Amino acid sequence: MNDLEKLRHSTAHVMAQAVTELYPNTKLAIGPPIKDGFYYDFDTEHIFTPDDFAKIEERMQQIIDGDFSFNIRYMKSDEARRYFESIGEKYKVEIIDDLGEDQVSLYKQDTFEDLCKGPHVHSTGKIKAFKLLQIAGAYWRGSEKNKMLQRIYGTAFPSKKELREYLDFLEEVKKRDHRKIGKELDLFSVQEGAGPGLIFWHPKGACIRNLIESFWREEHLKKGYELLYIPHIMKSDLWRTSGHLDFYSENMYSPIDVDEQEYILKPMNCPGHILIYKSRIRSYRELPLRWAELGTVYRYERSGVLHGTLRVRGFTQDDAHIFCTPDQLKDEIAGVVKFAAFMMSTFNFKYNVYLSTRPEKSVGSDDNWETATAALKNALESLQIPYQVDPGEGVFYGPKIDIKMVDALGREWQGPTIQVDFNLPERFDITYVGSDGKDHHAVMVHRTVLGSMERFMGVLTEHYAGAFPVWLSPVQVRVINLSDNELNFSQEIYDTLKKNGIRSDVDFSDEKLGQKIRKAQLEQIPYMLVIGAKEHEQRKVCVRHRRKKDLLTITLEEFIEKILFEITNKECN
Repeated sequence: MNDLEKLRHSTAHVMAQAVTELYPNTKLAIGPPIKDGFYYDFDTEHIFTPDDFAKIEERMQQIIDGDFSFNIRYMKSDEARRYFESIGEKYKVEIIDDLGEDQVSLYKQDTFEDLCKGPHVHSTGKIKAFKLLQIAGAYWRGSEKNKMLQRIYGTAFPSKKELREYLDFLEEVKKRDHRKIGKELDLFSVQEGAGPGLIFWHPKGACIRNLIESFWREEHLKKGYELLYIPHIMKSDLWRTSGHLDFYSENMYSPIDVDEQEYILKPMNCPGHILIYKSRIRSYRELPLRWAELGTVYRYERSGVLHGTLRVRGFTQDDAHIFCTPDQLKDEIAGVVKFAAFMMSTFNFKYNVYLSTRPEKSVGSDDNWETATAALKNALESLQIPYQVDPGEGVFYGPKIDIKMVDALGREWQGPTIQVDFNLPERFDITYVGSDGKDHHAVMVHRTVLGSMERFMGVLTEHYAGAFPVWLSPVQVRVINLSDNELNFSQEIYDTLKKNGIRSDVDFSDEKLGQKIRKAQLEQIPYMLVIGAKEHEQRKVCVRHRRKKDLLTITLEEFIEKILFEITNKECN
């Protein structure tokens, strides 16, 4: 545990003391440090609201001002068990039982003592800046079979300056929340009547998604991919052969009975692509085969983790599978890495690269895992791409490269992945006829270059704060007239824009010019063409950008040339 984690863990103990003093009979569960702060789970009859934070923080500050030392003592497990049982701390008793150790440690500050491995800062006075942030429900042990507890999140920093910077960051995160922007810009919704975790794309959101998907298809065709479509349900036996029923069943929906046969909503596209490969004998001369699909899949996610378009139950993967020979593997991986990098730069994302190795729960021989991992590593090193090793984060059938997008706020998001798989070719006996006339197992590469469309759209929305580049904007230009005298000329401008393939609309309302401009800015429309008497007379347009106050008066032809250049070159202004 580093110094910042120690500080935050200590602050969690101070919060637990304050809560138990203010709300007697509160039972304590766990309170660890986490990436951006800490939390503690409480079992209490009191229903916490943000209105309670001021009172809890006030008591916490008093404890901090008391500068109480964090003192450790050790107890035999059976003695500690009796102690916590005597004070009604049933969750601590369960933790001791689960630890199965002869001895446990307890930490005490002031009058408060808690079961804890530590470590902590020297004393409560070392806590200089903290803030309680939010409340959430959390099942004990993460199981829906257990009681729902109340979790209070907070954060702590070594200085008030760092805390202030972090709170400002959180405010910016709130402003960019894709759920908020999605509603304001009318991009998508989750419909209660249909169920949680299912996204409904409205016309403007569907427009953006279609633009991304069209670009995706064009680039795949350029790079030698062929496009596939497969069904949404397939027989259970297929998922038994693939290993998903053994290793992934908790994320799959229950079978559907069709004509006394079990079918399952597909959680992955790969078995369907494999069936197409196996529809006839393949020769080494055909390989590599690069097959891509925008394939919709369905995975069970607990309701508590669903989050806008970022965590859903039905989503469309920009999926592809490459079937190749072992000799072709390195070049194919390198090609996908370069493809993914191109896609990231097109959408103006920086990114970090991780090599994810074999998880504890996996299938396949050690030799295959080592070969697959080496192929991924060699491809990255041949391209001189810096990467970090992420131990145990591969998928059950093979290691992978994870390319994580870094947004405008510096946050990482899961994006492209490249996975080498020797397992499914063996399970499905995926072979090709080699130059020696014998059958050989093909190597399979699973890959995405964006991730799921739902998640990518959510990340993209937050990255741009809804101000999408011109080429992705549902409405690229709004024509605004100053008075009825300019109606005919404004309509002519609108018609010309449409003929040139520029997505446009008009605001011919009776509102004042300032109100019209403000409305267009709130809708994040990149360009406004303001038409007044002067523009009408000169047959020009007054161009206003959503972020710039300076106005430019040019001919419509000049404006069309300018915006088409931005669209064609996918500029991210």
